[in-house]
Amino acid sequence: MSCDHNQCGSGGCGGCGSSGGCSGGGCCGGDRTLEMTQSEIELLLDFAQTPFLPVARRADSEVPVYLESARHTPEEFGVLLTALSQKRLIRLDFDLPLVNFDYAAYQTYPHKGSMALTAAGQHVLELLEIQGIPQE
Repeated sequence: MSCDHNQCGSGGCGGCGSSGGCSGGGCCGGDRTLEMTQSEIELLLDFAQTPFLPVARRADSEVPVYLESARHTPEEFGVLLTALSQKRLIRLDFDLPLVNFDYAAYQTYPHKGSMALTAAGQHVLELLEIQGIPQE
């Protein structure tokens, strides 16, 4: 997937040289490609349908917890959400809960918040719509 190198440093790709996304094969560095798994793409497409989703975490962990889908286990979602966050495609706000959302399923988690696409994530979705998903 191609990325506009001019967006580096402007928030479009999270800034070149930052960890987890833009240097050496990330969105704006090296070969200017962003590698994503099929599961990461599917989850990113979920954000296109619902821009804000609930997220939580334990007090002793930074691993995100998402319980709204049975498509993956909570542990698998934790890995996927962490990867999308490190690639700066989504933002995790553990202390910014959704208004009018029932967090009953998350009652054992002290940090309840929300997650959403970043500008870079929106850009990737636009590229997916225009270019499609190359199969390798």
